[in-house]
Amino acid sequence: MRWPVSFRLRIFLPLIVLALSAALPSAAQQGLTTVPQQQLDVIKVLLAQEAAWNRGDIDAFSEAYKNSPDTLFITNTVNRGFTSMVETYKRNYPSKAIMGTLGFSELEVHALDERFAVVIGKYHLERGKKEGGNADGIFSLVLEKTDKGWKIIVDHTTS
Repeated sequence: MRWPVSFRLRIFLPLIVLALSAALPSAAQQGLTTVPQQQLDVIKVLLAQEAAWNRGDIDAFSEAYKNSPDTLFITNTVNRGFTSMVETYKRNYPSKAIMGTLGFSELEVHALDERFAVVIGKYHLERGKKEGGNADGIFSLVLEKTDKGWKIIVDHTTS
């Protein structure tokens, strides 16, 4: 006996849906979560920095920092103040070739409150041997939400 199509659909469609839903991992199984806006806004600052660096634009790269004499940039020395930091970058990276190509990875944003956040991550600088060779390191940043957006107030970068 041949069953009508509508009857077969009523029997088999739920079985097909059940089989497909069991085969496809759910969002909960994958651990998908909603990222808070604060974290997205902070990550946008770093993405803009990465893009500016890769264009060879130190001035645009520096816009991520708070233009203040209190801004700290810590590497093997402590640089105090926005102006000093920008001058150091321009002195150490006088050309796009020496700047190379910058990439950030393993970024973690940790909100301290609605006005402050900490970011940790890794960087990789790709460039030729003649220009200083590749460089890798880790960094931690403290950002403050200002009337001009999120700005880096402390940058501790190691190589």
